[in-house]
Amino acid sequence: MRRPVILRNVLVSAVMLLTAAGCATVGERERTAAELALRLLTAVDAGDGEAACAVLAPGTVRTVAEDEPCPQAILDKDLPRPGTVVETSVYGQWAQVELDDDTVFLGAFPGGWRVVAAGCTPQASRPYVCTVEGD
Repeated sequence: MRRPVILRNVLVSAVMLLTAAGCATVGERERTAAELALRLLTAVDAGDGEAACAVLAPGTVRTVAEDEPCPQAILDKDLPRPGTVVETSVYGQWAQVELDDDTVFLGAFPGGWRVVAAGCTPQASRPYVCTVEGD
């Protein structure tokens, strides 16, 4: 009769372990999203198209690389220099990083955050207009 108690303890331990391993806090997710947004802008500013394309979402890479390879095309985009992060918000699988001169949108992918749009500016009551965005 001891078996159900052991099984219950094993299941409870497994659930706690998986929960702890798979869930970052909101603050950690915000920090990681902000770091990735800055990594994109820093790479473009340094002329490192390979590094910039490595942080883009797959659909964004496809859109950027329509006419030439992504590492060349991303450097031709009119992205601002990396600035100061003003605010980062995480909404489930999406994040918005507001910098002093730019807004970057990110999505959660199996390998972590990826940039889905950058060089975005708000348009009053309309959606943001973005220099770089995916399909």
